Amino acid sequence: MRRCCRPGCKNPAVATLTYVYSDSTAVVGPLATVAEPHSWDLCETHGSRITAPKGWELVRHEGGFSSSTPDDDDLTALAEAVREAGLRRRPPEPAADRGYRDYASPPPPRTARTGRRGHLRVLPDPPS
Repeated sequence: MRRCCRPGCKNPAVATLTYVYSDSTAVVGPLATVAEPHSWDLCETHGSRITAPKGWELVRHEGGFSSSTPDDDDLTALAEAVREAGLRRRPPEPAADRGYRDYASPPPPRTARTGRRGHLRVLPDPPS
């Protein structure tokens, strides 16, 4: 069980505070599933009473906070939402390829790429 990050408070955490610096916004939402280094866990009292810095907007989760961990239904719903969002971003297939996959030529083989993109690194497949 995670505890509130406010000094002297020993209550269980039920909300997570994060800052979106680019938008000057503070967000108080349900407790994150894992502790993040740039977010703060708050108890119900501190989560409902916290204010944003001057000139910032505060976005607060509507409704009460739950101290329980997410159940299988919550995790399944989250996985489905992520899957659907990924499907919406897929580019449409060319009309010539629709329904004729069995007769189309196979796609070119994928070549191993290495490189750096932001904070991620692409590594080549290990030799067989």
